[in-house]
Amino acid sequence: MKIRENSPALRDELSQRPAEKIVFTNGVFDLLHPGHIQLLQYAREQGDILVVGVNDDASVRRLKGEKRPLFPLNERMEILAALECVDFVVPFSEDTPLQLIQALGNIDVLVKGGDYAPGQVVGRKEVEGRGGKLCLFKLAEKYSTSALIDKIVKNF
Repeated sequence: MKIRENSPALRDELSQRPAEKIVFTNGVFDLLHPGHIQLLQYAREQGDILVVGVNDDASVRRLKGEKRPLFPLNERMEILAALECVDFVVPFSEDTPLQLIQALGNIDVLVKGGDYAPGQVVGRKEVEGRGGKLCLFKLAEKYSTSALIDKIVKNF
């Protein structure tokens, strides 16, 4: 199973693969849409192992409001783990993935959507400070979980 319940277990597993380039991205991934898939495939192309950090339910509520997430953490993680391009899925409870990035420690490439400026990307300094790099993915503007929810509410 690709799901790891905590960062120490994953860090130990990744440390056994020192020759492989580790890529990290993160998000809520509440209602998976083509924009998410494109981001995840792009991220996987940047290295050998793709680790996806997923906000737990409490952090999603803090970030997105009390009506979110639509799917609980275990279901969001299961969906992500089923994707061929994803190697590992790990949850985090903070509002940002900084503690998870620091705990994993050996990330070579950090990938975020192009809606972020480099200076806004949490964990960039830590990854670049260890010789890694940041890659920004140009998002397809027509995809948004919030817009999709609004459309569903409006039409149904």
